[in-house]
Amino acid sequence: MKKLSILCAIFLVVTSCVQSTRTRVVVLTLDVSGRGPVEKVGVRGEGNPLSWREDLALIPLVKDSLYTVTLTAQTPYDFYEIKFTANGQFELEGKDNRRLVFAGDTTYYLAKFNVPV
Repeated sequence: MKKLSILCAIFLVVTSCVQSTRTRVVVLTLDVSGRGPVEKVGVRGEGNPLSWREDLALIPLVKDSLYTVTLTAQTPYDFYEIKFTANGQFELEGKDNRRLVFAGDTTYYLAKFNVPV
């Protein structure tokens, strides 16, 4: 009986430590107007499918002006930390990352390059 109680206690501790995940959809839209010719626009950040090592490309809605990407991820977290890039250069150098807080299952985030929220 004592062994059964110990096994039950271990099971409860192990299973209660796992955070539940939710599917999150994030639609990012970035305004880069006024920057001149733009070859490529991306986003970097913390959390799958983002990375701080390489850009996740945004696609043009309006060339040299408006770009977008839709991310879908399973995550236990309530936010992403991100920064955008244009032509390989990070925005907001020396400033805090953008904190994108999820608003339900689908979050829409509109930003202007190099302008903090």
